[in-house]
Amino acid sequence: MAIPEITRFAPSPTGGLHLGHAYSARLAHAVARDTGGSFLLRIEDIDTVRCRPEYTAQIIDELKWLGLDWDGPVRHQSERIADYRREIAGLTARGLTYPCFCTRRDIADEISRMQSAPQGPEGPLYPGICRKLDESERAMRLAAGEPHAIRLNIAACIETLAAPLDGFVETGRGAAGQTGLIAPQPGILGDIVLGRRDVGVSYHLAVVIDDHDQGVTLVTRGDDLFMATHVQRLLQAVLGFAAPRYRHHRLIRDASGRRLAKRDQAQTLAALRASGVSPAAVRASLRLNQ
Repeated sequence: MAIPEITRFAPSPTGGLHLGHAYSARLAHAVARDTGGSFLLRIEDIDTVRCRPEYTAQIIDELKWLGLDWDGPVRHQSERIADYRREIAGLTARGLTYPCFCTRRDIADEISRMQSAPQGPEGPLYPGICRKLDESERAMRLAAGEPHAIRLNIAACIETLAAPLDGFVETGRGAAGQTGLIAPQPGILGDIVLGRRDVGVSYHLAVVIDDHDQGVTLVTRGDDLFMATHVQRLLQAVLGFAAPRYRHHRLIRDASGRRLAKRDQAQTLAALRASGVSPAAVRASLRLNQ
């Protein structure tokens, strides 16, 4: 007998849904229903600049049009900012973060001066400029009200663990077909930003906290977020959270092989719906077994 899975679909309301979103939502929904578990809907609206309430309403309407239902109330991350900031404050009190005063230009200039800049899966990583500041300079700049972000100190986090960091279980495709227990690479994205003035909290921290609070047992999302799992596993460990299992799935692509994005209007559910395509036709086109 299958173990009931708690899954979730967590879109950002910066536009309507496209076929890639529909695939992810349908897959998570199917797993929950097939195992007698729960399917949760979470709106990741922490980006107050790009997220809009009308897109939230559109997302909910489009999911209903697809024939999807969910368990319990919809969670909105914008209502939980105080909880996220409290966790950041706790990490800071433990010496696991540091303020970063760098602008994008500062970072680019530092990288250009380096003979061998640290590299991540998508290019150069933050080179640790503000990690090297002494405490007196940090205190002075903070007292002066200098704008800054809060970065996670990856090395300090690893040092604080009582045992080597456990990996995470991948049940789907993973990156380059990796499945099973994946050895963690917590520094693969460098010292990530946990929070900044314009966006109070980062995706990485908010998603870890919410998955834990909601008891998610299986995180279902696209291959493009596989690498993020490494640093999220570290955050789970330092916060004392158990790790869910993961199922990273294939990305839906257009006819040219390019992954879908919200700018691809022809592939949005709203455009398909307006053109007369039925929900049944959309569901059939997604082919969840592939």
